[in-house]
Amino acid sequence: MNKLIFFFLMTINSAFSQDATKQPSLNFISDIMGQKGLLLTIGVIFFTFSYFNSVKLFAWIEDQTYGTRDFILQKCELLFIEVRPERITYGLLFLAFGFSIIALSLFFLYGKYTQGFIVAILLTVFGWKIPRPLMNYLVSARIKKFETQMVDGLNLLSNGLRAGLSLPQSLGMVVEELPKPISQEFNLILQQTKIGVTLDEAFENLVKRVPTEDNDMFVSAINILRETGGNLAEVFDTIANVIRERIRLKQKIDTFVAQGKMQGGLIFCMPIMMGAYFGSTDPQFFEILFGTPIGIIVTLVAAALNLTGGYFMLKVIKIKV
Repeated sequence: MNKLIFFFLMTINSAFSQDATKQPSLNFISDIMGQKGLLLTIGVIFFTFSYFNSVKLFAWIEDQTYGTRDFILQKCELLFIEVRPERITYGLLFLAFGFSIIALSLFFLYGKYTQGFIVAILLTVFGWKIPRPLMNYLVSARIKKFETQMVDGLNLLSNGLRAGLSLPQSLGMVVEELPKPISQEFNLILQQTKIGVTLDEAFENLVKRVPTEDNDMFVSAINILRETGGNLAEVFDTIANVIRERIRLKQKIDTFVAQGKMQGGLIFCMPIMMGAYFGSTDPQFFEILFGTPIGIIVTLVAAALNLTGGYFMLKVIKIKV
């Protein structure tokens, strides 16, 4: 697939170069084969490549279409969001083509055809790729919120057990007293036990939905002590203290790396701000940058390097506790 994209970009670049130079004579290959013969050869090469890689190609297309929709449905289930598959399909189509069509129409109104096509392609790729990272971000944000609520939840469970309540009754108290998402997760455990799922299996499902080390430790302690016997209240207090210290350490680390995050964000945004400044003071700057093949290539390479640098800066300042 990468080879096909590279071949397509090289073909477009050669076409731009011919239009820019406006030379009447073509190169050696097009002089022999002619324009129609050259296009036919490109078509045969494209068809041959697609035929021999048809299985991978169709698998990739299915993963990028129905696979993305199924991925979003799974994440919506983890987020306790009910949505119909048809709406997700319409949303994906609008993200992939809606903004690009609007941008292309606006550029065409001002006669900027080349810039319009470039912006439309970039918006299409962005709208095509953004749903999965966005859903992963929402799920990770929910998991972080769940981790911060675990301390209060464990304290309530411990107090309920000391007051003589059973474990399901203590879970019901957490559902009533605490906000989302921990109330949703514990309520789902109670709902599963009402339809015949064992309590151990319901807690194992909780670990699958919220895969954190604290949650794994919490569920393992419950399953072990339910089989061997022991004081669950004391164990919950110990786990709550461990989670509390871990959260405190994470907050300290976030305080220390806050300056690095700000510096990385400024460095990442600096080329964009400089480009906006030069474009506002010298309008011909953008005409040279986006109106010539060399300028387009340089812009794409600079954007790729900027994104790569931002990715590595995020990796450096992200510390796992």
